[in-house]
Amino acid sequence: MLSYQHAYHAGNMADLHKHSVLAVALDYLVQKPKPLTYIETHAGRGLYDLAGPEAARTGEAARGIGTQALPDGHPLGRVLDAVRARHGRDAYAGSPLIATGLLRDEDRMHLAELHPQEHDALARVMRQQTPRPKVYRQDGAKLAMSLAPPDPRRGLCLIDPSWEVKSDYQEMPRLLAKLHRAWSVGVLILWYPVLTSGAHRPMLRAIGDALPEAEIHEIGFPPAREGHGMVGSGLVLINPPFGLKGELERLSSLFPPGPDRPN
Repeated sequence: MLSYQHAYHAGNMADLHKHSVLAVALDYLVQKPKPLTYIETHAGRGLYDLAGPEAARTGEAARGIGTQALPDGHPLGRVLDAVRARHGRDAYAGSPLIATGLLRDEDRMHLAELHPQEHDALARVMRQQTPRPKVYRQDGAKLAMSLAPPDPRRGLCLIDPSWEVKSDYQEMPRLLAKLHRAWSVGVLILWYPVLTSGAHRPMLRAIGDALPEAEIHEIGFPPAREGHGMVGSGLVLINPPFGLKGELERLSSLFPPGPDRPN
């Protein structure tokens, strides 16, 4: 599916959840003096304008990052401040820019984006970054599997589909299991929407059967607009870094639990 464009949703509550966890995980991983690999399967364009027509049309950013103050020194806040200083006060960093804002010169990045316009925009943004990532116009799941295990073996893979392709709900448990078998030390993070339809629930059961060690973290929030089916944000975490526990607890204290996460 090549219709999805994240510009309509950048900076929403789900981004706040996902990007806060990603930033803290990477910030923890780079504390060790060993290089790492960062892989992203659905990278988007990397940089978004929250004053643009797409964001204005949905109003999701205003109800997301626009309502939440990050704690002083939070790694996501540091990155967002740097991006705004460089690109303007309405600029918002997607996950590729969050990663480049935290990784070091010795680290490696591999970013997949299949949408042609999003890929071209991502490539332009990433040419200005250090470390310089490799940007692929390629199916992200195939890229991740072709790299696993990467060199360096330490690292993190963010899997962030649009979920517009309904088969994703069947494919993601298989992808996580295969990736974990091929890259047993890799930190794997899968984002998914918490939906009133319950479409995500069979997927979570399949992940639990295949990967009983996987951790689930959900937050709940009101729908972005009347009739909108997303009422929360979920993350599946495999090999989460020890330093992530505090951030998950902080987010849990700010938001009600998602319907699939126990109190």
